[in-house]
Amino acid sequence: MDNPIISTFVRLPQRPWFWAFLASGLTFFATFALTQGSGNGALLSAALTFASFSAIVGIGQMFVITMGPGNVDLSIPATMTLAGTLSLKYMGGETSMILPGLLIALLVGFGAGAFNYALIRLLRIPPIIATLSASFLYQSLAIWSNRGLRIKPPQALADFTTGSVLGIPNMTVVGILVAVVGWILLERTIFGRWLSAVGQNRRAARLSGVPVEAVNAVTFIGCAVLASLTGYLLASFSGGAALNMGAEYLLISIAVVVIGGSSIAGGNSNVPGIWGGALLMFLVVSMLNSYGFGAGVRLIMTGTIIIAIVAAASGRKASA
Repeated sequence: MDNPIISTFVRLPQRPWFWAFLASGLTFFATFALTQGSGNGALLSAALTFASFSAIVGIGQMFVITMGPGNVDLSIPATMTLAGTLSLKYMGGETSMILPGLLIALLVGFGAGAFNYALIRLLRIPPIIATLSASFLYQSLAIWSNRGLRIKPPQALADFTTGSVLGIPNMTVVGILVAVVGWILLERTIFGRWLSAVGQNRRAARLSGVPVEAVNAVTFIGCAVLASLTGYLLASFSGGAALNMGAEYLLISIAVVVIGGSSIAGGNSNVPGIWGGALLMFLVVSMLNSYGFGAGVRLIMTGTIIIAIVAAASGRKASA
């Protein structure tokens, strides 16, 4: 009779998130070996903090990618910037305006997501083109509203985003809560089943009664809302909204989805893997910085590591 504990460990490599977390652990220990343990508590705290921003936008991107080939939201960076800029401007540094500012950010995300879907549905524009085009509009609005000013967040909000409880960064707690809600939506609700069905076969899903267009609309809106939430939190964390604050999250939001074990072809998502991918992306850059590699070498090696992780996971899945 098989031991259930041993069987669980044997099956671990077959889990889509396993390789991302394994690579993250190896990368952390490689950095640990280089620095001889110096400052690794700070490194772990920074990894958990910055990975939370990547995880939140990655979960939104994952929902969009789950809808099948060609579905991706390229407006995430501009949505983050616009939401961060408008919410901080509205709050004006006043603690009493923290919740209204959050509402402004979420409304920006809702509006951006609805506009993205409208371009796709009404004008029949492919999602990649529609969201890329919309991003120029959102970025222009952010530039117009910002006018070169860097408005500081309310001190209480800044303290929250940079603070921690029992050594765990507050942003990590927020990121985990978002991941839990995302997992529940995917695995325990009819919306999750509809989303997977659309990604696996859109025509069959429509014939079986799945409200395909409603699923599309909710998914694009949800992705934009998560991007706007990230923009609100990131602007508060960094002491103000910058016009390029979301730039690096375009590729990161896609990379963490692929590294985390979700299928780029759609129909198969993996929420825990998003966190594994987010941690890996931060730790790889930190490790390469510690070894003194230049920017060009870092990009090459980061890409190589990502390809290796994806190839290992894909090969394992094919042989399973």
